Amino acid sequence: MVKNPKNSFTVMNELVLPNDTNTLNNLMGGRLLHWMDIAAAISAQKHCNRIVVTASVDNVSFKQPIKLGDVITIEAKVTRAFHTSVEVRMDVWAENIPSGTRVKSNEAYYTFVAVDQSGRTIPVPELLPETEDEIELFAGALRRRQLRLILAGKMKANDAIELKALFFNE
Repeated sequence: MVKNPKNSFTVMNELVLPNDTNTLNNLMGGRLLHWMDIAAAISAQKHCNRIVVTASVDNVSFKQPIKLGDVITIEAKVTRAFHTSVEVRMDVWAENIPSGTRVKSNEAYYTFVAVDQSGRTIPVPELLPETEDEIELFAGALRRRQLRLILAGKMKANDAIELKALFFNE
């Protein structure tokens, strides 16, 4: 079975309440990561039609604080499927409804592995990108995966052919 990124597109909204904030009335980073993990898992499950577990979280940088009362919108979709795993990209938007402002706060990639009821990994459907953006994200996913594997000690840097191609003309 082959699926398109739009099949996994997920939008999740949250209202930043006092219990979600630090003493400066900014959203706590851990709370945002939790919400992002949920949105990404839903997206991955839509693609895989299976239970998925979080395998990795790429670098998440906070571009600006999210304030008490803001509405958070997390947009997630699968960017590439490998044998038993999928990469999910997320964009996080913070909206202050009274002022009418909406700013991009974060972006990140999470990786999920599909598992059966016994927790054993299982194959996932292929992904066929359609738009220019989807094709670009799909192509970059292999390099991002190789970097993740190197950082996790599961791949030697010399074996990361796609990643090396960015730095060396061979």
